[in-house]
Amino acid sequence: MADLTITAADVIKTDSTLIAEGTAGATVTAGQPVYKDSTASGKLKPADADVLATAAAVGIALHGASDGQPLRYATGGNLTLSAVMTIGAVYVVSTTAGGIAPVADLGSGDYVTLLGVATTTSNLKLSVSVSGIAKP
Repeated sequence: MADLTITAADVIKTDSTLIAEGTAGATVTAGQPVYKDSTASGKLKPADADVLATAAAVGIALHGASDGQPLRYATGGNLTLSAVMTIGAVYVVSTTAGGIAPVADLGSGDYVTLLGVATTTSNLKLSVSVSGIAKP
C-alpha cells in the first residue's frame, strides 16, 4: 500500500476531536502528523518514522501553517479525512515526512508511532501512541 492521499481542505474535526495548539516550525499542511522539535523550542514539524525524535507525533494538523505561525492539531477523538481508508486498519506515521501510512508499510528500522484506526473509510479514530521502538 502507500501513504494516504489527503486533501487538506477536507480535514475536518468532529464533536469528539481533542485539540491542542502550538507553533509551526516548518511548513505544515492540514492532515499531516506533527511532532514537537526539542531542538527548535518545541515547534511543530511534520513527523517522519525514519528517526526516533521525528517519529514522536503528538497529533495531526487541522490546518496549514508556515514557520512561526500558530497551529492547531488533533490529539484524540475522531477526525474526518478525505483519504480512502480501510475500515479496521491501523495507521501510523509514515517514512515520508508528514505522511500517514498503514502499519504494514513500515520496514526494518522504522519507528512505530500509532495514529489511530479507521472506523469508516473516511474517519480515523485517533489514539496517538509513540512506541519509541523500531521494527526489527
